[in-house]
Amino acid sequence: QVQLVESGGGLVQAGDSLRLSCAASRETFRSSAMGWFRQVPGKERVFVAAVSQAGSADYADSVKGRFTIFRDNAKNTVFLQMTQLKPEDTAVYYCAARIAPSNVLYYRPGTYDYWGQGTQVTVSS
Repeated sequence: QVQLVESGGGLVQAGDSLRLSCAASRETFRSSAMGWFRQVPGKERVFVAAVSQAGSADYADSVKGRFTIFRDNAKNTVFLQMTQLKPEDTAVYYCAARIAPSNVLYYRPGTYDYWGQGTQVTVSS
């Protein structure tokens, strides 16, 4: 079992930056592909960014050039650096993990094995 704990959410203004963190409970993190998703009430959880065990990354078109996902294996933590935030970025953000010792990226929620509890990000205009 892997526990994921997100932190770093909050209320910011449009154009501000925010960094989300997701700490994993076990060192299997190092063999895991990680992802960030977001969800607004009444809608499905959608892909934001992913990083493979080997460090490759990809992003949803809506956040490319503004968000950066990166991992610190020594701290069993994955981060989502968000810049130039927009009101439409408002959502609950979830991190997810899949035990996958490869360079594969995963984009669908159903492909992940473990989820955090979520952290609220609210961007005011």
